[in-house]
Amino acid sequence: MKNTRRKYDAKFKTLVAIEAIKERETLNGLAIKYEVSPVMISRWKKEFIENSAAAFEAPGSDEATIDREKARYLSKIGGKPPIKDVLIY
Repeated sequence: MKNTRRKYDAKFKTLVAIEAIKERETLNGLAIKYEVSPVMISRWKKEFIENSAAAFEAPGSDEATIDREKARYLSKIGGKPPIKDVLIY
């Protein structure tokens, strides 16, 4: 009989990763509880920690988006950046 790979959804992976981060149980204990490999839990934990900063980033804040918005703005005003008027008293 052929074993098929189990696929886990993001919600389940997040749940297990957060449990691993809390460190209330050992990885082996979590592996038994959720029926996954301790190595897999370690990978999910590492991936969760590496990508957690994305939750606090503003949408569209990457450089490519900023460059596209700047080009769109410059095309609207004739391709030249605006001149800043300085008032001297």
